[in-house]
Amino acid sequence: MPRPTGRVLTLLELLQSGGTRTVAELADRLGVEGRTVRRYVHQLIDLDVPVESVRGRYGGYRLAPGYRLPPLMLSDEEALAVLLGLVAGRRAGLTTTQHTANVTASAKIRRVLPKRIAGRLDALLESLAFTEQPGFTEQPGSTQQPGEFDTLDTGVLLTIADAVRHRRPVSIRYTDRDGRRSERTLHVYGIVAHSGRWYVTGKDARIGEDRTFRLDRIADARTLPGSFEAPAGPGPAERVLSGFATAEYRHEVTLRIHGTVGQIRARLPAGVASLEECAPVGGEDRATERWRRVELRVERLDWLPPVLASLDRPFVIERPDELRDLVIELADRLASYARQA
Repeated sequence: MPRPTGRVLTLLELLQSGGTRTVAELADRLGVEGRTVRRYVHQLIDLDVPVESVRGRYGGYRLAPGYRLPPLMLSDEEALAVLLGLVAGRRAGLTTTQHTANVTASAKIRRVLPKRIAGRLDALLESLAFTEQPGFTEQPGSTQQPGEFDTLDTGVLLTIADAVRHRRPVSIRYTDRDGRRSERTLHVYGIVAHSGRWYVTGKDARIGEDRTFRLDRIADARTLPGSFEAPAGPGPAERVLSGFATAEYRHEVTLRIHGTVGQIRARLPAGVASLEECAPVGGEDRATERWRRVELRVERLDWLPPVLASLDRPFVIERPDELRDLVIELADRLASYARQA
């Protein structure tokens, strides 16, 4: 049976989750009577924890807004989620002006993690790669909205990370975008965070070819006996981006754009488009402006005209005609706006 002190800390954790908690709800969660809940609340108040009493039909107890509450209690999964968020924010540049705040927060949480969880976290960080995609917050043609992120199964994530670290095969149950389910044996090369989504890249042992899988579509993962050698060549992030650029989509687009590689890649990065690197002429290099062939495979075309306009470089649409019509339509619309001004 939990000790009273343990129940008081549990009450504190429940109140930390936000909102107003009724006495009946708290009593049920703690396994005590209502008057005992009130006694525990008074104990928290004696410890200078600002618990407020809310009157009325839906009244109960809540914490005062904006209070910096010590101690902060996190479950193992919550601690892992916070650490991953700090790492991802640091890699994406989404940190405070005081970079040390991110580092010290990570260090404080790591110090109190159980050794087992800390070891699995280290395995995950070793296996994790981030892509750099300037100008995009989502994969073109995706239904995902900017700012949305996939919901992952922590157990699946950690199992796959451990398989990457020890080069062990892993069995996964996967559902593709058409709803087809399959079970696969994968030699995982790495886990890649790209534009708000997480991907697993590796060799599908059944067909002997490299494949990329969305991590949120993996329902189960278990490590298998055996091992495999890490492949030579591009890293996991480069493999994922290359796979995006060559994947099958509804529309195949071919463009010729006059500009440098840097100018083109600023709006059409490697995960979106393949760029034909023509042999340089004379002293030309990647920074020389010249015509380059660009190919894309996309589900939708409507996002491309604004991107091409933002390039501010001469371009020719070789295919499809539908894209040419959309660009003309955008140009006419912008011209009409300018005339109204």
